[in-house]
Amino acid sequence: MAQPDKATNNNWTLLFLCWLLVSTSATISLFFSSVLEYEPCVLCWYQRICLFPLIFIFAAGLFPAFDKSVIKYALPLTIVGGLIALYHTLLYAGIIPENIQPCSKGVSCTEKYIELFGFVSIPMMSFFAFSTLIAFLILLKRRTSQ
Repeated sequence: MAQPDKATNNNWTLLFLCWLLVSTSATISLFFSSVLEYEPCVLCWYQRICLFPLIFIFAAGLFPAFDKSVIKYALPLTIVGGLIALYHTLLYAGIIPENIQPCSKGVSCTEKYIELFGFVSIPMMSFFAFSTLIAFLILLKRRTSQ
């Protein structure tokens, strides 16, 4: 059996970091809603729709060995989730006017549950997670296309 080269090992590690970030993000999301009983808004649900399948997509790309085809399935979900998270962050910050908010019924998309360090909100954490995933996947795409 042939030993994987160093580039394959580095790609596997990068994909594992993606899986770890997605798993941690999903766990935190479920902790906020199930344990702390923070009711998710409409935009939070859309971000979860993009986030949760990534756990299984990344896991499938890791085993039995690194599979670069996972990038074409994961990248669209991370981009859509990132755009929703960006919109949610701008809405939360008050940059987007209230008259075009999608959360007119139910929980407000601008509900302030927590703000770490005085400014890091739940929508911003989601945006950071999706942005990091996008960066890792683009890096993986460039490394595997050479």
